[in-house]
Amino acid sequence: MSDAVKLVEIWRGPFLESEHRGHAVVCDDEGQIVASWGNADQIILPRSSCKMLQALPLIESGAADLMGLTTEHLALACASHQGAKIHTTRVAKWLDALGLSDADLRCGTQTPADEDARNQMIKTDDTPCQMHNNCSGKHTGFLTVAKHLGAGPEYVDPAHPVQMAVREAFEDMTGMDSPGFGIDGCSAPNFATSVHGLARAMGKLAGGTGGNDARSLAGARLVAAMARHPELVAGETRACTEMMRTMGGAAVVKTGAEGVFVGILPGPALGIAIKIEDGGTRAAESVMAALLVRLGVAEAQDPMIAKRLNPPLRNRAEIEVGFLRPTEALFAGGARL
Repeated sequence: MSDAVKLVEIWRGPFLESEHRGHAVVCDDEGQIVASWGNADQIILPRSSCKMLQALPLIESGAADLMGLTTEHLALACASHQGAKIHTTRVAKWLDALGLSDADLRCGTQTPADEDARNQMIKTDDTPCQMHNNCSGKHTGFLTVAKHLGAGPEYVDPAHPVQMAVREAFEDMTGMDSPGFGIDGCSAPNFATSVHGLARAMGKLAGGTGGNDARSLAGARLVAAMARHPELVAGETRACTEMMRTMGGAAVVKTGAEGVFVGILPGPALGIAIKIEDGGTRAAESVMAALLVRLGVAEAQDPMIAKRLNPPLRNRAEIEVGFLRPTEALFAGGARL
């Protein structure tokens, strides 16, 4: 990646042991860059951080309202969930309401990340199904749109009407033609954009509460659903859930694989996009925490923020041996941007 900058440091005793480089952009709701680090034009795959954009056709097509979907359904459509019971039971009921089943999903099976769900499977010698996949909510949303459009069952095909609608929404929100796509871990196409484009889309979502067009209203509904149900968006112990809970709706955040993280700040109408060059989740979380503090929607001392912003490193004997921290250029002591 070109022109990535150091964003996070890992110290062990008096030694700088490792560092994470990457890119970060903060945009307003008109797509203008408020602040940036690294290369704003770096092309990236947003991975699961863009699920809100992929869910826009669910509302815009009329499928969500026709099916009577609730805010829980909308939150799950944007989720990378743990496969806990609160996630899988809701996905199962949603599929049943569509007259469909686990076999209609195309996301693949995944062992649940939720400890209770995983332990229960071990005890009962059960096996995971596709509903345990962290993307099963997104895929059930795709199936809902496909049924509404009368389209075929292979909804992950890039040429399928569902994915064509997703690409149109994605390109409109990012403000640029996508240069292509990669196939995500859940088998759906993941359209590429720049870090600036991803931040621009999040800025538009952040400012959507003030718009009356169908896309702005759809985006606002998705953001509100995520803020209302943070436990459905990720799960217990996860950064997205814990950070959204502690901010009480002041920001919606969503992680993606390979060190991508986005933020939506409705109050100041700002969007954040982060990409860590080496794909490190710990670094993406630290950068997000730093920016949320600098943008005035989080407190550095809040336990759910501090555990990502500047966490201690402990060895196997639970002795504190070092720490992780954002670079001063990024955090600047928490001074407001």
